[in-house]
Amino acid sequence: MQTTIVKWGNSQGIRLPKHILNRVNLSDRDEVEVYVDGDNIIIKKCCKDGKHKTIEERFAGFKDEYEPTEIDWGKPEGKEIW
Repeated sequence: MQTTIVKWGNSQGIRLPKHILNRVNLSDRDEVEVYVDGDNIIIKKCCKDGKHKTIEERFAGFKDEYEPTEIDWGKPEGKEIW
């Protein structure tokens, strides 16, 4: 199938026909992963079988050091319990 890249707000996009989305069981508002592999743009279905990624899966590529810090949000403004 051949399609055209079109302006969509401040971005560009492509339209995917329903028969293609049906073949991979995708529908409106489903999340997908998009990445580049050489000269190819790959669109991949996310969260297979409705399973969300674990925290380990989400940070698998994170290589930096993590230093936990405490944030001072100031005095309570309402009926917060501290």
